[in-house]
Amino acid sequence: MEAWELDAREQIRGLVAAYNALGDRGRLDALMDLFAENAVMDVGDGRSYEGLDEIRTIFTGTRDSILDGETEGGNGGLRFLQHHTTGLHITMAGSAEADGHSYFTVMTDSGIDHWGRYQDTFRPVDDQWRFASRRVRIDGTTPGGWADRRLSGPTT
Repeated sequence: MEAWELDAREQIRGLVAAYNALGDRGRLDALMDLFAENAVMDVGDGRSYEGLDEIRTIFTGTRDSILDGETEGGNGGLRFLQHHTTGLHITMAGSAEADGHSYFTVMTDSGIDHWGRYQDTFRPVDDQWRFASRRVRIDGTTPGGWADRRLSGPTT
């Protein structure tokens, strides 16, 4: 394995870890820096979010649902939301593109809330690897948990 590939793989690992750490802490500006300008994100809601402004709405919508009380008892009761990523498998398609697949589990103060998979494409932008696309698929939810209520509730 050549030095550029080792560097790319390490940057991609850091990118995937930073995504969850920044998102869970609500650091949206830093989170948006992880995406290429023309990145695309699909969270399984029937639409494709294209570009940083649209992708940001995914995270502000999640933040707002917690702050607005879409939690147990309607009182904004989540004290934390933590994403844990495992099994990252990176496939290099050369020095300008890579694909990644990983699993995630989301914890709240009530325990495991939901789990699923990420499917990613990464590209270097100004010598830093960024998300070119991210597809999020939820495989399961804890009955009555935050994600279960959010996914089964009315949509706007």
